[in-house]
Amino acid sequence: MASNLECRMYESPYPEVDMAVMIQVKRIEDTCAYVSLLEYNNIEGMILLSELAKRRIRSINIMVITVDGDSGYIDLSKRRVSEDDIASCEERYNKSKLVHSIMRHLAETMQLDLEDLYIHVGWPLYRRYGHAYELLIDTILDSLTREVKEVGPDGKEVTKVVPALTEEVKDALIKNIRRRMTPQPMKIRADIEMKCFQFDGVLHIKEAMRIAEASGNDDCPVKIKLVAAPLYVLTTQTLDKVRIRVLTDAIEACTEKIGSHGGRLVVKEAPRAVTERDDNLLAEHMRKLNQSNQEVNGDDDSEEEEDTGMGEIDVERPSGVHEL
Repeated sequence: MASNLECRMYESPYPEVDMAVMIQVKRIEDTCAYVSLLEYNNIEGMILLSELAKRRIRSINIMVITVDGDSGYIDLSKRRVSEDDIASCEERYNKSKLVHSIMRHLAETMQLDLEDLYIHVGWPLYRRYGHAYELLIDTILDSLTREVKEVGPDGKEVTKVVPALTEEVKDALIKNIRRRMTPQPMKIRADIEMKCFQFDGVLHIKEAMRIAEASGNDDCPVKIKLVAAPLYVLTTQTLDKVRIRVLTDAIEACTEKIGSHGGRLVVKEAPRAVTERDDNLLAEHMRKLNQSNQEVNGDDDSEEEEDTGMGEIDVERPSGVHEL
């Protein structure tokens, strides 16, 4: 008997309202267009002509307006999709598509049920980590389990917890992953506020920054940079998402050092994986702040210049902390 090779990419059978999804146009009629939702095993959705952009349908990014789980009716809109929606949707879809290809290949070659693989491997990874991409690795796979029912010596049925994958299936999956997925370094970022109003506050802040960077290592180098006083960002790059702890350690070391000089550190955004788009938004924000500062009339006698405890460090030379 042939194995089932059809399954949606995500645990939920339907997308959420206001979620951007990837579609393929199947047919266009007088009042609407019918499409397939690529991430949801090609279930059908409909777009009213009033919700279509005036230009031709070239992009396959569509916004979900309504979802009726009982009837399976999904109402979509092309007009309401923003540029931000398109970027995040395409990034999610490209990762999910690769994961799906690997899972389907495993199901086909090992004669397994694709949905069963998703239930015990794919979807648990999505639930735990937000996405299964980058997490199909030995250490993570070993932590996944499933429950099986067996009849004990006394004739009663018992439930046992066993690994989600047999060694044979896991080995086949790992080989396929290594062949299909080239590990890409993830950028991890944390946002903090740091202040020190004591004498030589700027020097104390720079010292705390050096301590934070010293918390890194060759595999996960830590960098800290001023955005606009008192806001700073800490970043690192790693192939192992588990090493997000490196930034946590850096923050703790920085907090202890600045605290010893009467300063204070507040975590505004905890360490998390960020995308290239996040980096671009931060760079644009810093550019606008720098431009605004240049437009302000520079008065050496202004009261604001007296407040040096916030850490007036050159934004254009973040590496300057190494030159102290």
